[in-house]
Amino acid sequence: MPRMPPAPRTWPLNWLKAFCEPVNRQDLIPLAQSCGAHRAALVTISQDVAFDPVFRDICASNACGQYGACHMCPPDVGNIHELIAQASQYDTGLLYQSVGQLEDSFDIEGMLLAARLQNDIAVRIREQLQHLPGLLHLSTGGCRICERCTRPQSLPCISPEMALSSLEAYGIDVYKTALKAGLKYHHGENTVTYFGMVFFKEYHLA
Repeated sequence: MPRMPPAPRTWPLNWLKAFCEPVNRQDLIPLAQSCGAHRAALVTISQDVAFDPVFRDICASNACGQYGACHMCPPDVGNIHELIAQASQYDTGLLYQSVGQLEDSFDIEGMLLAARLQNDIAVRIREQLQHLPGLLHLSTGGCRICERCTRPQSLPCISPEMALSSLEAYGIDVYKTALKAGLKYHHGENTVTYFGMVFFKEYHLA
């Protein structure tokens, strides 16, 4: 089957199902690990994923410097309640993590490098699943697809089909969700752990 572009929200459900070649759910964790993930787990969205609108307030504090500076970060990414509703419509999630080593707790360069490596993993996973239309894929800390986002210049996103938003921007409590999934949130002193998740509908999986 030819490669399909990411599915616009306007595509009807029966169209998505017709063009979907399901992937075996048992293959998803090995797939994530083959793409560089440290560990991965399958979660049930309605039971295991913790949503809380308060995470939009954390984004607004702009600790990461991306608030209003990235198309895929708040406030540009959309209304928090609408995003939570969108993510909640999915059935199964592939939660995956990467672990970066730091020289010390002030190693900003190490954190940024680990974040780029997490982004690379997300891109590889997405490439492996690009035949499935209608997926939602979220990563950590805002989009890093482009070296520089065009948002500060008030220009449109140049790669909307590739852009990634974050779990936090969609109101997801990553700590609680990781605990539910059996994944460690902390990996010891001088490490940083990043998470991403792919959201699947039932018709995506066999």
